[in-house]
Amino acid sequence: MRSFRRSLVRALCAGLIFAGTGGLVQAEVKSKSVTYEHDGTTLKGFLAWDDAGTGQRPGVLVVHEWWGLNDFARGRAEELARMGYVAFALDMYGEGKATTEPAQAKEWASGARSNTQKWRDRALAGLNVLKQQPGVNPDQLAAIGYCFGGSTAVQLAYAGAPVKAVVSFHGALVPPDAGATIKPQVLICTGGADTSIPAAQIDAFAFGMEAAKAKYSILIFGGARHSFTNPKAGEYGIDNIAYNAEADRRSWANMKLLFDELFETHR
Repeated sequence: MRSFRRSLVRALCAGLIFAGTGGLVQAEVKSKSVTYEHDGTTLKGFLAWDDAGTGQRPGVLVVHEWWGLNDFARGRAEELARMGYVAFALDMYGEGKATTEPAQAKEWASGARSNTQKWRDRALAGLNVLKQQPGVNPDQLAAIGYCFGGSTAVQLAYAGAPVKAVVSFHGALVPPDAGATIKPQVLICTGGADTSIPAAQIDAFAFGMEAAKAKYSILIFGGARHSFTNPKAGEYGIDNIAYNAEADRRSWANMKLLFDELFETHR
């Protein structure tokens, strides 16, 4: 009898939930492609959620690296869904395209950043898709991003997007404009050995955030290079790009801590 009870407890803890039909069903992360449009461009994002969830939940926007909407970005959206959030990995380039060629990635990212207002508007279009999803609480939103996506997430904070937090993982740091009002909490996770984001850039960003009286934190992970969160970073053949498991784990834990504090009803 005791053995049976222990087995039942294990099953329940593994994610089995009691359904109204009287049976037990397996909680599962669901996902689907979402097609939307901005400025005449067809975009294809990726939505992930846990079908065991009930009621409204916080929504998290995920902005991809300069490679485009690839498996890494989709995987992070699924991980957030397993944590109980509704996550939407947006498409900044169109048609959900992605590449492994640095030259192509640079061209796409540079094009997106060439006009700051359009850059922000493209990100806001993705956020609006997330807000409109069933089960998303539009008053409990956050945005995270990687590399190009990290700087894009910060631009959402500068644009006055209705998010409670933005988190940048190894993203370029552009200081806010003078006189800017920044309402979301901002978490910056950067690598101490990332030559593309030198100390001078970090200092200038911090100075601008202080002037704006923003709520922000900067975490510098010693020895970590660019793209330290991506397990496949070393496959791109770029010296400054490398995965760092410790920095990946700790930066994600700090993001989770921030979200737990902000989304109290979700805990």
